[in-house]
Amino acid sequence: MNRVLLSAQITERKALRYTPAGLPALDLVLTHESDVTEAQLPRKVKLDIKAVALGPIALQLSKVATGIPLGVAGFLGAPRNGRGVLLHITELHDIV
Repeated sequence: MNRVLLSAQITERKALRYTPAGLPALDLVLTHESDVTEAQLPRKVKLDIKAVALGPIALQLSKVATGIPLGVAGFLGAPRNGRGVLLHITELHDIV
């Protein structure tokens, strides 16, 4: 299974673009910070991840201010250059 749930905030956003098929697309960088337990020890986690959203989700995210907490769900894939990981956002969730 390839499914990711992440609380994060938008730290970088490129201009809204459209795919050759006419779908809105938005390239983002998300930042996540949390405290987790690993091997029964506390650990601080901070990461930046490149992400992309297509369709209505891209339109929604194009209106979200940077720094606002949000929840995203999606799957991991390879970016076009084949280096690293790209989060494909398929759902948005409210952070409580």
